Amino acid sequence: MSTKVHNKLKIINDPVHGFIRLPHELIFDVMEHPYFQRLRRIGQTGLLHLIFPGATHTRFHHALGAMHLMFTALETLKMKGIAVSDDEEMAALLAILLHDIGHGPYSHALESMLLTDMPHEQLSRRLMAELNDHFDGRLTLAIEMFDNRYSRKFFHQLISSQLDVDRLDYLKRDSFYTGVAEGNVNTQRIISMLNVIGDELVVDEKGIYSIENYLTSRMFMYWQVYFHKTSVVAEQLLVEVLKRARTLTGEGVSLPASENLAYFLRRQPGDFTSEDMARFTTLDDTDIMQAMKIWADFPDTILQYFCRCIVHRKFPKVKISDEAASPKELGRLRDLAVQYFDHSAAGDLVFCMERHVKAYDQAHHPIKMLTRKNDVIELPESGAQLITAALSSQHTRYILAYPREITSLM
Repeated sequence: MSTKVHNKLKIINDPVHGFIRLPHELIFDVMEHPYFQRLRRIGQTGLLHLIFPGATHTRFHHALGAMHLMFTALETLKMKGIAVSDDEEMAALLAILLHDIGHGPYSHALESMLLTDMPHEQLSRRLMAELNDHFDGRLTLAIEMFDNRYSRKFFHQLISSQLDVDRLDYLKRDSFYTGVAEGNVNTQRIISMLNVIGDELVVDEKGIYSIENYLTSRMFMYWQVYFHKTSVVAEQLLVEVLKRARTLTGEGVSLPASENLAYFLRRQPGDFTSEDMARFTTLDDTDIMQAMKIWADFPDTILQYFCRCIVHRKFPKVKISDEAASPKELGRLRDLAVQYFDHSAAGDLVFCMERHVKAYDQAHHPIKMLTRKNDVIELPESGAQLITAALSSQHTRYILAYPREITSLM
């Protein structure tokens, strides 16, 4: 009796990059693990679909896309004579595949609310260690690359730097799904310009305009998409929902929620336990949305308001400015909110946020260029650069939000 061999070298059809190959069976096995499958239920861009309706893609999509670009980058480097072993290739693909595995529900928005003492990067590292145990140590090299402990530093730079495959994928992917064309970077052109000198990632100088276009696209995507005023407010509303829920739970109020969400509403900062891990790896966006749908009718004015803003897409009044709202203005708006809602905590319905964008930070993993004379220089030193200096400046905007209802009292 013959046993059918399961083909794990799959080809996946991706709307952004086309066909994506899984070149190693271990990659398929890691993707099948529940830790990775959970990423199908975590949106890549939080509540951005409330502003850009097409932005419903997930962390699962992004992880696959980043892995594909890593494979393409390594193939490019091999064609340029850079030695990359099969083990190194598989490790790099696994490291980028798992780089976001520690993200919780709604990604960055709730990172500091559910696990106040565990950033997603640390949690990703913990989950990778667990997977390494599960797969008998076959992820050890991937973890070394992820931690920047591997001797050949360019592998980590491809995973995490100012010009990594993570950013290349999410810019192109988010541009595609939001329909904001300014973010559509030419990933193939940029990858074709990559090289390695002294185990350090560099870009051929003739690719400098593609790099500047990439940095410009990143700046546009932040201001037009990620830091769009309504997007920022939607993300803050999520934070306020969890903040209020934790406050009520701490006061002894029993809020209806899934068992695992209720656990994290009660949890206090401390040692990250095996129970924390087991419960966190079952949480996804649906836990939060289910709770908000119920809490939208919960008899607490503040929690009800925040949840209805999201569930019914009834956002507060939003103003964006180059200057922060004055304490006097904030105080006036908060007093009006207390008056209108007849609730002492209604001042929390008024909030001001600031967002900063610096497209290129020369002090943090600077992008290096390989000149025609085979000298390695930093991006701003290239005589061919046109706009890098402008992209190195930090820009700040302030976003004020307050209930539309109080405008009747103004």
